[in-house]
Amino acid sequence: MTRRSCRHRVDWRGAVINRRTFLFGGLAALAPRLAAEALAAGEVQRIGVLADTPGAHWQVFRRALAELGYVEGRHIALEWRWAEGRLKQLPALAAELVRLPVEIIVSEGSPAALAAKSATGTIPIVMAISGDPVAMGIVASLARPGGNITGSSSRSPELYPKQMELLKAVVPGLSRLAVLWNPDSSSGRLHLKEIESAAHALGIQLQLVEVRGAHDLQSAFSMPQAKRPDAIVVVPDPSIDSIQTQIAEAAANARLPAIFNKSAFAQAGGLLAFGARYSDFFRRAAYYVDKILKGAKPADLPLEQASVFDLVINLKTAAALGLTIPGTLLVRADQIIR
Repeated sequence: MTRRSCRHRVDWRGAVINRRTFLFGGLAALAPRLAAEALAAGEVQRIGVLADTPGAHWQVFRRALAELGYVEGRHIALEWRWAEGRLKQLPALAAELVRLPVEIIVSEGSPAALAAKSATGTIPIVMAISGDPVAMGIVASLARPGGNITGSSSRSPELYPKQMELLKAVVPGLSRLAVLWNPDSSSGRLHLKEIESAAHALGIQLQLVEVRGAHDLQSAFSMPQAKRPDAIVVVPDPSIDSIQTQIAEAAANARLPAIFNKSAFAQAGGLLAFGARYSDFFRRAAYYVDKILKGAKPADLPLEQASVFDLVINLKTAAALGLTIPGTLLVRADQIIR
C-alpha cells in the first residue's frame, strides 16, 4: 500500500469519526428536552440499583423519590441487582442493567461504582455512597466529576481520628488497637492509610486482622492473651458491612470494645458507632436521579460529602464490659441504647 493510499484511508476514517461526533453531539444536545418530554408523557423510566445487599436505606431512597413526585409503575421502575456478598458478581450485574437498558444506575459502595463505570460510559451513574472516588479513579474531582458519574462520598479525613479519640475517652490506657479489614478491598486499603496516620498521631499501636467474610470471624477473635488488643476499629467495606451484626456480637462475646461507622453496629451490640448519617446519602441519591431525569448531566453535578455525623453509644455493652461512658460523650450522643 502506498503512502498516499494510507493517507487517504486515515482521512476517510477521520470523516466517519467526525460524522459520528456530529450525530452524537446532536443527540446529546437533545437529551434534556427528550427526557423532559418522556416524563411529561408519563413514560416509565427504568432506574437500575446496583449494590451488595438490600437494607432500610433503600426504602429511604424510594420514599425520597416518591416525595419528588415519582410514582413506581407510573413514572419509574426500579430494577434491583444484589451481589449478596459475592462482589465479583458486580460487573456481571452491572452489564445486565446496561443491557435492559436503564436510564440511570444508582450504586452503593465503591466496588459497585467501579463495576458500573466499567460497564458503561454513557448511562448516568449516581453513587448513593462511595469511599474516596477521586483516589480510586472513579471521578476526576468532587467539584467537576466529568464523565457520566456523580453522587456522594462518605470520605472524611476526620473520621478515624475522631473514632480513636472516642475509644481513648472510653477505654482507659488504650495503646493497642485491632483493625478489622478486608485486604481484598481497594477502598479498605485507602481507609487503612488514614487509620495508620491517625494511630501514629495518637501513639496507638495497630494490629491488623483480616476479615473477608463471616467464615473469618472465629479465627479473627481467637486472639492469644499476649496479643489481645485494648479495642477494635472496623473498616467499612461491602463484605464487612454485610456482617456487621455478627462482628458486633463477636466483639461483645470476646469482651472487646469496638467502634464502627454505622449506627446498626451499636444497635447490634457494638459499643460505639460514629460515622456519617447513612440515610442522608440515599435521600440525596434521589435528588441526583431527579436532576438527571429532568435533563442535567452528571458531569455538571458536583459530588457531595458527608456533613452530618452521628454518635451512637450502647450502654448495655458498656456495662457488660465494665466501662464507664463519660458524661461529656453521653451529652453529645445522637442515640443512647440502654
